[in-house]
Amino acid sequence: MATHASALKRARQSEKRRLRNTAVKTMVKTASKKVLKAVEEKNLEEAKKALVRAIPALQQASSKRVIPKKTAARKVSQLTKKVNTLLPRA
Repeated sequence: MATHASALKRARQSEKRRLRNTAVKTMVKTASKKVLKAVEEKNLEEAKKALVRAIPALQQASSKRVIPKKTAARKVSQLTKKVNTLLPRA
């Protein structure tokens, strides 16, 4: 265990960040799962609503550097593609 004051402070900060990052990752995963569930049930309205909630969650997680920016962009793209499969063909 750390004995210097600065090392103790660093340990406290690391623990706070770990808890915050875990909460943000859980929020992102839940939002993504809601989109996928709505797509699986072929419910276009629910899928759109869930996607509108999931995109800001992913963007916030990437802006806070909980997940990499390109990972967030990729997930937004994949979720949007899946929702778009429910749209009627023109």
